[in-house]
Amino acid sequence: MNKTGRNILIAFLALFLLAGSFSGGLLVGWLIPSKTTLENSLQANITATSTPNSESSTSASITKLFAPFWETWQIVHDEYVDQPVDDTKLMQGAIRGMLNSLGDAHTAYMDPTEYQDAVAPLTGEQYEGIGAYVDVTGKYLTIVSPMVGSPAEAAGLRPGDEIVAVDGKDVTGTDPSVVLNSVKGPAGTSVILTIQRPGSTSTFDVSITRAKVAPDKVTGKMLDNNIAYVVLPTFGDNTTAELKSTLTTLMAQNPKGLILDLRGNGGGYLNTAIEVVSQFVGDGVVMYEQEGDGTMNTYNAIPGGLATKIPLVVLVNAGTASAAEITAGAIQDYGRGVLVGVTTYGKGSVQNWVALQDNQGAVRVTVARWLTPKKRQINGVGLTPDYVVDYTTDQYKNGVTDPQLAKAEEIILSQK
Repeated sequence: MNKTGRNILIAFLALFLLAGSFSGGLLVGWLIPSKTTLENSLQANITATSTPNSESSTSASITKLFAPFWETWQIVHDEYVDQPVDDTKLMQGAIRGMLNSLGDAHTAYMDPTEYQDAVAPLTGEQYEGIGAYVDVTGKYLTIVSPMVGSPAEAAGLRPGDEIVAVDGKDVTGTDPSVVLNSVKGPAGTSVILTIQRPGSTSTFDVSITRAKVAPDKVTGKMLDNNIAYVVLPTFGDNTTAELKSTLTTLMAQNPKGLILDLRGNGGGYLNTAIEVVSQFVGDGVVMYEQEGDGTMNTYNAIPGGLATKIPLVVLVNAGTASAAEITAGAIQDYGRGVLVGVTTYGKGSVQNWVALQDNQGAVRVTVARWLTPKKRQINGVGLTPDYVVDYTTDQYKNGVTDPQLAKAEEIILSQK
């Protein structure tokens, strides 16, 4: 089903670092109202707040309100030293400034190229770049998770790594969205990233050769101890179908239990999250969506899940965000399974992506917060695992057996 025109939940502006068909990794998931819907909505708002005699006064009020803007616009055109100025960039900058003034890191503007790049990752398209999900809402461009088999993973980038310089140029104080453009690039080209890793006072450089990267897909296998293992990397267009196919194959082998790996999953479509969690939670509320006026929308499990009874363990880490947290939170609240790993990212808001007319990009606006079935608010807090097990950078680099996966296996084997 085409997700265009439906509400989406974004992990956060997690964007794949690429060129051309960029792709917005964790910014994934959106619902873009049609132009007609948007126009009707705007007209309805005008009608609801105006009377037949108020149109002229409203127009005069708006004219007065925007007088400083147009005055500044004219000053720039008349007096700025480097002429001619780029009117399109001025317009886009004005929109960015307006949305930035709201003080919400997840409400923002994307120009046409950024927007096209951002909507690509969930459709299965191949793209070029270093292959990492990132967060642009903090002080630095931050790695949420490298993609499996990507140049970023091969270079040893880890969740939480902050990019403090690009090709030797210090980016302290530079908008992470601008830094993102410096990191993106075509396959075959190289970039040197200076990394500040959490818990360390020193930095280090990594040289990464960009490549063509295929979107992650749901994968699964049977472990040696007859436990089914499923890796779910994102919540895209094809995720539900891929998950159902994987579960059908694995469940036919009568496994003792199932491990669902959501580590590094930055989120995606809200509808896909409901479909995914419904494969493991048989019934009941799986998420609440609370709008600004207090309205609470309820999302229930979809009947017919393929793995609603089997012993279940979910692996999570700091890169588990948004739609992935919806899934993990519902499973934890119902006691359907246990979480193993470290505290999740803590992205608990819902955004609408609205495409602007005439291909002028899009605006992303936070419209609601989401809560777990027990009405827990995880925004900025995250989910605390039932079993806290770290997987350190040194363990990863030295090839130490995955302690989080090992703990998950232990838990399932201990159940009667």
